[in-house]
Amino acid sequence: MTCRELIRRASESFCAAGIPDPVNDAALLLSHLTGRPPLALRLDEETVLDPSVIDSFKSLAEKRLSRIPLQYLLGEAPFYGRMFRVDSRVLIPRPETELLCEWALELLKDRSSPRILDLCCGSGCIGISLKAELPSASVTLSDISPDALDLAAENASLLGADVALCRSDLLEAFSGTSFDLIISNPPYIPSADCDTLQEEVLREPRLALDGGNDGLSVYRRIVREAFPRLSPGGFLLMELGISEDEAVSALLSDYGYESIQIREDLSGIRRMILSTHP
Repeated sequence: MTCRELIRRASESFCAAGIPDPVNDAALLLSHLTGRPPLALRLDEETVLDPSVIDSFKSLAEKRLSRIPLQYLLGEAPFYGRMFRVDSRVLIPRPETELLCEWALELLKDRSSPRILDLCCGSGCIGISLKAELPSASVTLSDISPDALDLAAENASLLGADVALCRSDLLEAFSGTSFDLIISNPPYIPSADCDTLQEEVLREPRLALDGGNDGLSVYRRIVREAFPRLSPGGFLLMELGISEDEAVSALLSDYGYESIQIREDLSGIRRMILSTHP
């Protein structure tokens, strides 16, 4: 069977199963096995694939049909120009979170040796990216999940990022420590909505998704616990769930944060919120 024919057959099965972007997924799975670019494989009507490759592809395709996320099958996901290892221990990095990194870099561009905490770090994609872009920064990755921290450590090693790692239930482990930036993509989906998510998202760690009854439980703690751990003029920068901007803004304002700003993602969703310690 040729590359193009195998991709065609798999994409038809994916489409019938309701998998988004079926041709792209099929081509990426075959690219993962062959090392060839996905577009070249989609156009290749001549190369006859080895039966062992076909068997391996079919195994991956069956897993994709069971709605295991593509990134977990590939074992990696792109983020801010780098590839990060991902698996079921962590949330898959999303493109909108790259905008959070861009905002952080804007904020810190004139600060020498800033102290950064990536809170709820998961794969470590935010903190490791900031360290790569700001080599003089002191970056700490923190998560309550030891499994997530293990994977974050792998990514830091693979990408040559000299970062600290700390297991902590939010900011409990950082008493007496101050940061110039605390950045976080926290769990923010209301508990009742977690069971109604896309099937692929249901394969991701619930701990990284569930934000409590109203989706704001983790924000409440972060707002309270981050305040004494920010240096004067330090920044708290967080990703937001859909329609949570007003509620989180009120939490920040009530606690005494200043200069609250909100930015939209590329879809026009109010996705990020910044506040400053007075």
